[in-house]
Amino acid sequence: MGQFGNLYSQYYDLLYQDKDYLAETNYVDNLIQEFGRCNSKTMLDLGCGTGKHAELFCDQGYKVHGVDLSEEMLKEAEKRRQSKEDKLSFSLSNISNLALSEKFDVVVSLFHVVSYQNSNKDLIKTFEVARDHLNRGGVFIFDFWYGPAVLTDIPSVRLKRLENSSIKVTRFAEPAFYPQKNTVDVNYDIFIENKKGGTTRKQEVHKMRYLFDSELEMICDSVGFSIESKCEWMGNKTPDFNSWNVVWVIRKI
Repeated sequence: MGQFGNLYSQYYDLLYQDKDYLAETNYVDNLIQEFGRCNSKTMLDLGCGTGKHAELFCDQGYKVHGVDLSEEMLKEAEKRRQSKEDKLSFSLSNISNLALSEKFDVVVSLFHVVSYQNSNKDLIKTFEVARDHLNRGGVFIFDFWYGPAVLTDIPSVRLKRLENSSIKVTRFAEPAFYPQKNTVDVNYDIFIENKKGGTTRKQEVHKMRYLFDSELEMICDSVGFSIESKCEWMGNKTPDFNSWNVVWVIRKI
């Protein structure tokens, strides 16, 4: 099954209602102010999902174009364009195949989208796409699963329960490790109970790649990026064995 089918487009925001999108947007904006070009105003959001980050960046003064491979997700994202049509737009594409006719001051790829690029080919191509869509001196900001921490704190079976006024969601996540590929298959089993009656079940597999400094440094060197910052996500701490989520800021040379 696809990673983001109809269920995720409908219930994605509920599943991640505890995610502080505003705090994350403010954090990334601070990184842009510190490392980006002066007066950075245009942004490309690779793997924008339902467009919540993109909408908040737009509210902060950026002109944002979001890209995602899910038509269902983009249908939700399009609802966020009301009264922002001249500053917020979206299009359908696999990020590793993207070829727009414009360049941007900033490219972001958040919520581990880079870790969904399992093959070396797709990973390298994603960095090339970011480079090709940046103005010279622009920055690419991305977060990912950090290999040293993933191997220190091995993923385990997890259960998440959420509800709103109309539905109850129960989500089981069971990981399968592939150490030769540095990947984890996260097998999701999701049950959605309609409070008016009936239950829907959805099963999905999210294939995630955990990444290491050395391989990302090699890609940056080969593609044409300088490394400006490496931090634990939502902080300024140097990544270590406890840093499951890490953010890099790299600059187009």
